[in-house]
Amino acid sequence: MSSKTALLEVIALGPEDAQRAQEGGADRLELVADMARDGLTPSEQTVRDVLAATDLPVRVMLRAADGFAAGDLDALRADTAKLVAAGAREFVFGFLTEDREIDVDACRALLKELDGAKWTFHRAIDRARDPLAAFDVLTELGCDTVLAAGSPHGVGSGLSVLQQLARRTEGPSLLVGGGLRAQQVHLLRAGGVRGLHVGSAVRPGGWASPVDAAAVREWATLVNA
Repeated sequence: MSSKTALLEVIALGPEDAQRAQEGGADRLELVADMARDGLTPSEQTVRDVLAATDLPVRVMLRAADGFAAGDLDALRADTAKLVAAGAREFVFGFLTEDREIDVDACRALLKELDGAKWTFHRAIDRARDPLAAFDVLTELGCDTVLAAGSPHGVGSGLSVLQQLARRTEGPSLLVGGGLRAQQVHLLRAGGVRGLHVGSAVRPGGWASPVDAAAVREWATLVNA
């Protein structure tokens, strides 16, 4: 993503979401399962169905349980290999140690399965002891995108951290999401943020309802204004 290009990423749970998000003008999808647990690894079949339903880039979540500990890494690596075989080419994951530092070993273990694939470090960074130092670690790991709200409590509480991250000229692209509201977009864009990430904001009926293409279109217009 160049410094001047805006990007709107939309959370998808399945192929209908993918189609509607693309219809509304989304630039990329984050594919997850089980938003009641903040997004877990989707099934191989869901990955196949979504990739068949859209030609947008799709970043697939690798997360086996609540929280930000890696858990059973062997199982997670096996799941990753299966999703790569199902066609997944971009991914999302993020792990912290008990000391709330980036779990470098866990990330490297998954990176061996990804073979150079693009990946996002997700909102685990908002729980890190020092998000700014964590960003430097992720740069060294080769991460190309960091999804952050700047705070565990959402974008509204994390604006100062986000502004500091947005000023970084090297390292991953910053993707802002987590309780993002439309009225915050202008301020974020003016501060140098190019990537915005939405989920519930484009589902007026809640997570039990599909993505609304018209809502995505409104966000795409806002992000690119």
